[in-house]
Amino acid sequence: MREARRMVLKSGAAAVALPLVTAVVRAAEPAAPLPVALIGPGGMGRSHLEHLVRRKDVRVAWVCDVAADRLAAAKKLVVDAGHVEPQGSDDLRDVLADKEVQAVWIATPDHWHGPAAILAADAGKHVYVEKPACHNLREGRLMVEAARRNRVAMQVGTQARSAPMIRRAIEKLRAGAIGEVLVAKAWNSQRRGSIGTEKPSDPPPGLSYDHWVGPAAWQPYQKNLLPGVWRFWQNFGCGDIGNDGVHEIDIARFGLGVCEHPDRVAGLGGKYFFDDDQEFPDTQICVWEWPGAEGSARRRQLVFEQRDWSPYVQEGHENGNAFYGTKGMLILGKRTGWQLYSERNKLIDEETGSVDLIAHHDDFLDCVRTAIAGGDVRRPHADIEEGHRSAALVHLGNIACRLARTLHVDTAAERIVGDDEAQALLTRGYRAGHWAVPRGV
Repeated sequence: MREARRMVLKSGAAAVALPLVTAVVRAAEPAAPLPVALIGPGGMGRSHLEHLVRRKDVRVAWVCDVAADRLAAAKKLVVDAGHVEPQGSDDLRDVLADKEVQAVWIATPDHWHGPAAILAADAGKHVYVEKPACHNLREGRLMVEAARRNRVAMQVGTQARSAPMIRRAIEKLRAGAIGEVLVAKAWNSQRRGSIGTEKPSDPPPGLSYDHWVGPAAWQPYQKNLLPGVWRFWQNFGCGDIGNDGVHEIDIARFGLGVCEHPDRVAGLGGKYFFDDDQEFPDTQICVWEWPGAEGSARRRQLVFEQRDWSPYVQEGHENGNAFYGTKGMLILGKRTGWQLYSERNKLIDEETGSVDLIAHHDDFLDCVRTAIAGGDVRRPHADIEEGHRSAALVHLGNIACRLARTLHVDTAAERIVGDDEAQALLTRGYRAGHWAVPRGV
């Protein structure tokens, strides 16, 4: 297979799309490590922190979390890695007020992604924000505007965008290896646990629950809200389609080559398996369609399947992608690699590999260093515009499933046509007067 890879890299088709796989050309290394902050060091945030403390080009100056025990654990992790103890707070405004901090990682629950990223950009910070980019479609557009207005880099945590293995697969599709790619499929098939049923109760000691709810509509605390399970509540999350699903949806959109919103969306699903408090489907199928892509008038389609109760894999991957072209297909799993098949289902190329955070961090920090050095603000691989468009598929798909009807989208205006009920779901209700409610919602 190594010989096959060498042949691929020598081919003219690969050379056409070479910028997709060219290594990041870094700006000059700073004289001192870059001061950065992490907001939300639990779950995925802890993974970011573990990577950041191993880097020599950054210094974790702040950690921020609403849970005292998690904040203490984050500070200890930094110290145990041989660094000076960072400052800590349960209020992100303390972090953003520090002019020394150049970049922030935001790994909060979904309902804080947009408000925190906008506040950080307005404070002049470069932003790495976890996926999905935003809790609702309107916030996504405001995040794009904040990044452009303040001339900061804003990277979304769909790290497959920076993985060389994924980018080589996309390069193959761009070069016409399977002809015109008309249909992409993404799936999320895994066994989740039930979140159970609970009643409102007092928050545990050490949790600043008021800060945790933030600008979202007020909802009393109950034990199956956090940690982690907030994603299954509409007030705070986007369901598993916005958790694991958005990774594969983003790869599918990347491979289809569609840069605009879909003009037609359909979805069906519901709670077919779990009998608990979660408010999103455990079984879901969404279909998005575009009028064309890459100069072609042929329509494009993206299909997403989700079964949160199923331990069975598709095409060898529990979460994965398939791309169907007029001359073949490509099957991809971000944890294992990809396989390319010809018209007669003959395997003609493949690559093994996986996705990690290192390349995505490298890409983001290169953008930050270039901007600090006075250069143009280079848009990262998962720029907020890309993150917004992939998150929009999540939001539109959830709305279609919730209302059980097809949506027609004015792609330029980012509006749903002829359906006031669906249109209202493109934004959300906020806590009146809260300091973090974004302007323009």
